[in-house]
Amino acid sequence: MSNTTQLLRFITAGSVDDGKSTLIGRLLHDSKSIFEDQFSAISKTSEKRGMAAVDLSLLTDGLQAEREQGITIDVAYRYFATPKRKFIIGDTPGHEQYTRNMVTAASTANLVVILIDARKGVLTQTRRHSFLASLVGVPHVVLAVNKMDMVDYSQARFDEIVAEYKVFAAQLGLHDVHCIPLSALNGDMVVDRGDKLDWYKGPALLELLEKVEIDHDVNTSDFRFPVQWVCRPQTDEHHDYRGFMGRIEAGEVSVGDEVTVLPSGWITRVKEIDTYNGKLQTAFAPQSVTLTLEDEIDISRGDMIVKTDHLPPKVEKEFDATLCWLSESPLDKNRKYLVKHTTRTAKALFSRLDYRVDVNTLEQHAAEKLHMNDIARVAIKTQQPLVFDSYEIDRATGSFIVIDEATNNTVAAGMIA
Repeated sequence: MSNTTQLLRFITAGSVDDGKSTLIGRLLHDSKSIFEDQFSAISKTSEKRGMAAVDLSLLTDGLQAEREQGITIDVAYRYFATPKRKFIIGDTPGHEQYTRNMVTAASTANLVVILIDARKGVLTQTRRHSFLASLVGVPHVVLAVNKMDMVDYSQARFDEIVAEYKVFAAQLGLHDVHCIPLSALNGDMVVDRGDKLDWYKGPALLELLEKVEIDHDVNTSDFRFPVQWVCRPQTDEHHDYRGFMGRIEAGEVSVGDEVTVLPSGWITRVKEIDTYNGKLQTAFAPQSVTLTLEDEIDISRGDMIVKTDHLPPKVEKEFDATLCWLSESPLDKNRKYLVKHTTRTAKALFSRLDYRVDVNTLEQHAAEKLHMNDIARVAIKTQQPLVFDSYEIDRATGSFIVIDEATNNTVAAGMIA
């Protein structure tokens, strides 16, 4: 396999018993991505439960509580690869009380597979998961109409579901939507096409996952380099070396480019781009590099290096954001929290709580407090200025987490408006 094979991160979402875990199990099994001892273990478990066939959903339901209840509670991650692409799958919970699990999994995903039971059609949970996918900016959506074997592989039923879903998806601004009929239980149109869905002329699920374009999922135009570490080697050979280490979150940079350091506003040029494998002339997202600059400038962790002639990010102490509250302890507007944005951490207050969104109906409600799994629009004021873009422009520089100072727990995840 080539070392340059692209990595696709995707999640599955759907209502309880729509077959998310079975679908992932089928993907892993039919693409020959599981070990014999794993298959043997789930075969024995299936036999103990009196099942006629092997329950492939057990490949992802790793928690004991999930195996007992037959549902997915936490996000179960699995890795597999084909000659064309590497994959990381997140199997997310279907229950509303685990909304926070889906939000955190979807925040780094390139694609979401939303499952629908062909017998039940578009449900409230389908709308909720689609809203959350649009909220965190997942670029690609696959609508997988599962359990087609339960409706005699009816094309009319599939077309009916697709038509209803596309109307709703358009309201959310989901444009890149692919619709596939399949049977995860029997394997039709998952890895192999099978012989029951000959009326469907599109790609099977794995074929689509292998070829979906993700090059443009990263902002390639606006250079963003949050400084993670200032490298000053204490050796005679590198006594004067001063490098700025970090990951390029967007765009690209070349030796000689004029750059601006924010929030200070100092302007200089890139002298060298260093990596573990030697020097580069040009580096691009999401590479991790060390930049050396032509001028001696006071730069520290949390500063942002951007190209001078490109669209600048905002440098503000106050901003509006959409927030998902993750903690069991409710939001206290009178308390100070920590906001971690890229590599900068600053003390913060919630200056305004505009409304809470009902994730099932998308209605907005006034709220004085936020509880676990709530999605809300808020305003945050920080002690130090942050250098950010809107989440729509750049997911990396437009997102942040909120930390409880007392416990050091992550209590919320946010997307800057």
